[in-house]
Amino acid sequence: GSTAPPAAATDAPTTEPTTGPRLPERRPSRVVVEPVAPVVDAGRFPAKTSLGEPVEVIADVFTDGHDHVAAAARFRHDRDEQWRQVRMEPLGNDRFRATFLPDRIGPWHIDVQGWVDHFDTQRDGVVKKAAAGLDVSVELDSLVSLIETMRTGASTRDEATLVGLLAACERGDPEPFDDDDLVLLSWRAHPRIPVLRLHRSLVAFVDRERARCSAWYELFPRSAGAPGHHGTLRDVGERLGQIAGMGFDVVYLPPVHPIGTTFRKGRNNSLTAEADDVGSPWAIGSTEGGHTAVHPALGTVDDVAWLAERCRAAGMDLALDLAFQCSPDHPWVREHPEWFRHRSDGTIQYAENPPKKYQDIYPLDFESADWQNLWLALHDVVTFWVERGVTVFRVDNPHTKSFAFWEWLMASLRTTHPEVVFLAEAFTRPRVMERLGKLGFHQSY
Repeated sequence: GSTAPPAAATDAPTTEPTTGPRLPERRPSRVVVEPVAPVVDAGRFPAKTSLGEPVEVIADVFTDGHDHVAAAARFRHDRDEQWRQVRMEPLGNDRFRATFLPDRIGPWHIDVQGWVDHFDTQRDGVVKKAAAGLDVSVELDSLVSLIETMRTGASTRDEATLVGLLAACERGDPEPFDDDDLVLLSWRAHPRIPVLRLHRSLVAFVDRERARCSAWYELFPRSAGAPGHHGTLRDVGERLGQIAGMGFDVVYLPPVHPIGTTFRKGRNNSLTAEADDVGSPWAIGSTEGGHTAVHPALGTVDDVAWLAERCRAAGMDLALDLAFQCSPDHPWVREHPEWFRHRSDGTIQYAENPPKKYQDIYPLDFESADWQNLWLALHDVVTFWVERGVTVFRVDNPHTKSFAFWEWLMASLRTTHPEVVFLAEAFTRPRVMERLGKLGFHQSY
């Protein structure tokens, strides 16, 4: 690749007539550029890739008549101002392709430029006519002015070649023009006036390599202690060497938050909990806190940050469960009852997947009249843990939450924390799975 030259100016403005239809201020390019890849739903969503994977840019570039065209793929990271570019190779049937290798995570902008290659058009005509035994003296003479223009700003090596071509024109010798390498010289030195670009640049989001492939080790922290003792987050930290030694690169913990007591489930999902039953970790929230609190028997928020740092030191990521649901004892039930769906008798609707019933869980209502504050609160939950070093989330049942919410959340986090990876724990229809991928989820079950 190379740094792209400044956008070429088009010809001088045309004189506007005093009456009649309004004309373009500048002569439009005769070239057509139509994007092919990487495009997701006509640009509705960014394409996705990861570090180490080349991005393939494909476009149809053509013009009227028989003139040849040339094309460049331009690309830049969202934080860069300068574009880089590579030549697009013709594939036939007006299709062109180029690849580039992103060197940073985050959003990359991709553009395609096309222009009429008058030099290669005329060069090809000279070669074909000469091969047919025709006189090409006029054609060679016509090339002189264009070659002189191409010398302006050309590299020392290219200028030497162009000078040689001028000499060939003067002596009426077409042989030096029968050289395929001149196509590359034309791409470097040909004036791109006027040039046509995509109506709007494409976007590809580049994730870190772990978003593409990772091996997860799941464990309950309360099972990480010595036999007969309730484990803690600190106990998990003592196991990291063993986990890394087995080849895992993600340590996944089910919810570590306080667990509700109302309608707490007993062993084997029984409706009656005994005094020593700890309940389901997915029944999140109690008087001790909600989604940004840690169950006291497991440790503290600082212990999560400590464990995340220990995982990084061992070459792994810490993944937390992101379950956007609440137990009846969650602080939000009391503080924001409008965030939950109520039945006709005034009670809050608990989770169901008929005939299954989950009386210990209240789903959030994404059609709530106060949906904006609900979205912000959930966003704050994610950023709370990201700021404490958590870089991977296993999202519980994302297909039962608003697609629009995920799109907004993912776009926001891509801007501030592009290193975060989301796995969708979704068992559902193919189109729904596909939509979750478009919205930004990196992996799924």
